Amino acid sequence: MTQQAVNNDVAFLPGNPPENAGWPGGEYSRTVADDMQIDYNVKVPMRDGKNLLVDLYRPAETTTDLPILVAWAPYGKHGALSFAGWPGHDVDLDQLSKYAAFETPDPAFWTRNGYAVIMADARGSWGSEGDVTMCAPEEADACCDLIEWAGEQDWSNGKVGMAGVSWYAVIQWAVAARRPAHLAAINPWEGWTDLYKEVLTHGGIPETQFGAALGPLIANTHGRVEDILTNSMNHPFYDEYWQSKAPDLAAIEVPAYVVASWSDHGLHTRGTLEGFRRISSEQKWLEVHGRKKWQNFYDRDSLARQREFFDHFLKGEENTVESWPKVRIEVRQRAYSGENRAENEWPLARTEYTPLYLDTGQGSLTTDPAPAPENISYDAQSGRVVFDHTFNKDTEVTGYTKLRLWVEAQGSNDMDLFVALKKIDTAGKEVNFPFFSTFDDGNVALGWLRVSRRQLADDSQPEQPRYTHQTEELLTEGEIVPVDIEIWPSSTLFRAGETLRLVVQGHDVNSYEQGLFAQGHTYTRNSGRHIIHSGNGHDSHLLLPTIP
Repeated sequence: MTQQAVNNDVAFLPGNPPENAGWPGGEYSRTVADDMQIDYNVKVPMRDGKNLLVDLYRPAETTTDLPILVAWAPYGKHGALSFAGWPGHDVDLDQLSKYAAFETPDPAFWTRNGYAVIMADARGSWGSEGDVTMCAPEEADACCDLIEWAGEQDWSNGKVGMAGVSWYAVIQWAVAARRPAHLAAINPWEGWTDLYKEVLTHGGIPETQFGAALGPLIANTHGRVEDILTNSMNHPFYDEYWQSKAPDLAAIEVPAYVVASWSDHGLHTRGTLEGFRRISSEQKWLEVHGRKKWQNFYDRDSLARQREFFDHFLKGEENTVESWPKVRIEVRQRAYSGENRAENEWPLARTEYTPLYLDTGQGSLTTDPAPAPENISYDAQSGRVVFDHTFNKDTEVTGYTKLRLWVEAQGSNDMDLFVALKKIDTAGKEVNFPFFSTFDDGNVALGWLRVSRRQLADDSQPEQPRYTHQTEELLTEGEIVPVDIEIWPSSTLFRAGETLRLVVQGHDVNSYEQGLFAQGHTYTRNSGRHIIHSGNGHDSHLLLPTIP
């Protein structure tokens, strides 16, 4: 395909004509079925005169004074994607109607409870006009136009909410930051807030698998589709191109029920928590679980909380929402086993940041720094090093973890570091957790850093490093430098006798076959050997968030 560049060197590709992907067409029709009045392919004008196509679901017996839920993504409102394409999703498909598209609220459930549901094909996708972009301002503007249109219809009560998982959540941050008048509540269920830092460039290392798998899913358009992988190569630093895709979270004031998980490292975990922390909404609630995100979204208890939230803010019903704990987290022990606990804030105010120092001679994590200089090395492309700490009492690790390393590259001028925290039980067996929507080989937490991107940003915190991503500082032969590695937040209980294992290596900790809906980092800058130093002023340590 011929690549084109417009708008400050933003690359686009010709789209895949939707007819080639089984699109049923864009003709308007109305039907009454399953206690719903359904209007297919309703045209909604955008500010530039182009039209969106949306499907409108309303209760068959009540077609006035309806609160509205909007679901927006480029995946196909007609159900182009199904969970059958993702083995291991763990969703109870028997409880969903045939109208539930991938990652969306189920129209049959919500109309049964007195709502109208709008399923929208994002700007440019399928039958909606324009080009398909990824988290670009024009997408958010178009969704705002839809929300204002919906709030002004004679069948509407004027209150619009937004719901859905992943892309359906990501768009909510961007739209809420623009404050459309009819937007009354949002429920972002696991959605990144910064495409560059949280999805496509982990710690400065380009991500190559998820982005490549996502590309074809958003390419069904009569227009063009943004070539996100080419743009990633053309914009390696955090410039205006990437900044335009990150919403102004502080501008969000609408009531928000935010749901994150510990199990989506490399995709949604960090961004969803950043969203909760940074939005200005006075009425906001956070829930963090340790399960698979799709299964959790459609879980019956989750649906009950979603309904209560929207009943309160879209219907004006008095219920228990205002008395919900501000934060509710699952403290995991193992897969699908943990305690749900109410908290007052995130991160937890009572967190004690406990340093565990690397003993490179013994391969351990100790409470005291190593007195003598030591180092350990591994093959930069295929090797790894492991450091263990066995707890002598029950210890909860909840929050943001930082790894400080003093490193040296032998045979290279850069290093890509992949870090994992693992749980080892008293029998010496690794405890795995749900991971990345469909997998069961997850870790406690993950972190990444390209050493040349080690420059810290002004808002960096001791427990959560943040990077400028504005420049590279390459290494010289024999140079030893300190680096602070952000390990994404997590929550895990270690019983007495169980072990926290720190893994450091030069390649992905979890690797999957290309084409799978997973993360990967094919192109690293690793060659030769990585050397980690400890002792004699080299305070290599893990700063661990422990809860008394």
